[in-house]
Amino acid sequence: MIDLNPSSNLLEQDPYEYALQDVPEAQLFRDIYPYDEIPKIPFNHRRVPMNMPKEIWITDTTFRDGQQSRAPYTAKQIVDIYKLIARLGGPKGIIRQSEFFVYTKKDRQALEECMALGYKFPEITTWIRAKKEDFDLVHDIGIKETGILVSCSDYHIFKKLNMTRKQAYDHYLSVVKEAFAAGIAPRCHLEDLTRADFYGFVVPFVNALIELSHEAKIPVKIRMCDTMGYGVPFTGAAPPRSVPGIVYGLHHYSDVTSEMLEWHGHNDFYLGVANAVSAWLYGASGVNCSLLGIGERTGNVPTEAMVMQYASLRGTLDGMDTTAITEIGQYFEKELNYSIPPMTPFVGSAFNLTRAGVHADGMMKDAEIYNIFDTEKILNRPAEVSISNTSGLAGIAYWINKHYKLPPEKQVGKQDEIVKAMKEAIDGLYADGRTTVMGEQELEELFLSFSKEGRSKINRSSL
Repeated sequence: MIDLNPSSNLLEQDPYEYALQDVPEAQLFRDIYPYDEIPKIPFNHRRVPMNMPKEIWITDTTFRDGQQSRAPYTAKQIVDIYKLIARLGGPKGIIRQSEFFVYTKKDRQALEECMALGYKFPEITTWIRAKKEDFDLVHDIGIKETGILVSCSDYHIFKKLNMTRKQAYDHYLSVVKEAFAAGIAPRCHLEDLTRADFYGFVVPFVNALIELSHEAKIPVKIRMCDTMGYGVPFTGAAPPRSVPGIVYGLHHYSDVTSEMLEWHGHNDFYLGVANAVSAWLYGASGVNCSLLGIGERTGNVPTEAMVMQYASLRGTLDGMDTTAITEIGQYFEKELNYSIPPMTPFVGSAFNLTRAGVHADGMMKDAEIYNIFDTEKILNRPAEVSISNTSGLAGIAYWINKHYKLPPEKQVGKQDEIVKAMKEAIDGLYADGRTTVMGEQELEELFLSFSKEGRSKINRSSL
């Protein structure tokens, strides 16, 4: 049968209906995943069209997947962080949802306190075990949507659950029916999707979910979980690793709409952010992330990274408050004693810090030469330099001007006597064997110790 597709405005044939393949033995794709070698990336040269949704958004798993890989947050910490996430996401709810556990007294206290804030965004959702009592629990709390784990690779079905595909298929559908009966919209987490038999299990299973959803008149969301970070964003890559292929396949063969598709990736092969962007480009409205990328093993896709990718793709922040990113980083370090690697984009202490004197010289002329964007405006983080024996006169002059926020008419240059004196003193320290960069307090004391000129440069009333 041929119909006009309202999305493409083209006549298209009805796609082939894939049936569940209940295989006798697990399909482990050993040619792709040999285990004793690096996983392979096969290509079939099949290209699928980009299909950017009208609306895209971010969902957050800081309190679920993020909390599984660190010491549990206190209720107060969860509330504090939730407020920062809401501020970051802005009034349009670009960070659309945040998922919570509900099992402990602390979890429920935090959830209830966050709900009491009355924020429209991010909407609070949960992640629960596939049990009736859990559905009743979230329904009684007033939650409209919950995540349900539906592992879909044979690694999990055969090896972890000790089931056949048909048994897993039937079990999962029975659980989803219980969610519908409780009036809860299920978000089905297709665990280990990038090692699953896409056409032999995933597509027929999702088709059955969509059919149940239509019968219940309750939406079902499909979370595409790249549990092990095997996904790749490359054009022409073959399933099960192809992110474009997975998103296209669920659109084309299972009729899952963009707003019901969400990508959840991990960063085991450094492709977390690239895969999430690819999911957006090829038709998923949602990408699921965690603050600072904190999550299982190598972590999740960082929420702050996708905020920046959103702005890059849309040409606007759509009301997101990116200065909250800096406060989030500070909160994790000061309140949670979490050590952020210095080179971490947007939140690390060195992300907009230059060490080379030649770079500092360029930044004195125009910060844009060596700074990715106006980090002071966008993140409330002015570009900085670290001072060592390689910083040169330019680096020292730049540090003085930025550290003391001197107005243009009072800024020092490379030929100022105070700058030369500081450089001579610093060079002497390194000649004596120093190997570490200069600390802020050391530099302040050095600057103020040399002459009245140094003190006069700092007009406190202008700071």
